[in-house]
Amino acid sequence: MFKRSVGPASLSLFTFRVCAAPKKDSPPKTSVKVDELSQGQIAVSSHSCDTYCEPYTSWCQDTYSQSKPKMQSLVQWGLDSYDYLQNAPPGFFPRLGVIGFAGLIGPLLTRGSKIKKLVYLPGFMGLAASLYYPQQTIVFAQVSGESLYDWGNVKNSPGTK
Repeated sequence: MFKRSVGPASLSLFTFRVCAAPKKDSPPKTSVKVDELSQGQIAVSSHSCDTYCEPYTSWCQDTYSQSKPKMQSLVQWGLDSYDYLQNAPPGFFPRLGVIGFAGLIGPLLTRGSKIKKLVYLPGFMGLAASLYYPQQTIVFAQVSGESLYDWGNVKNSPGTK
């Protein structure tokens, strides 16, 4: 009849007093013990509370079930990155420093112009990264070029708006 809920263990140390409202024609009573409550009244009250809260609980469950895999993959990515940085290949951190420094030079050279900031920052970082990782740069350029070519053909093809 009653559903269990997960909560802090310290809440189980509290004692609760259950009070019920008397009927209109009955003599006034200050409180009712749990043993004196009618199971039907408790069931009706519990059911009305369940029906009122059901849309909210189902929304929370749906949101949780959708976000749980994403959060798990994010945590796994963080753990993998941590492991990689703990066992980094030799020369990784100096390369990372040069690439990061090249990225910092971009905003220093582009004072005032937002378009230059959008171009110089990734441009300098890409240039520094391409010095250290030439094979990955070639693959990246090929894939990016094909994607841009395909995107341009879709936009310019007849029959599209």
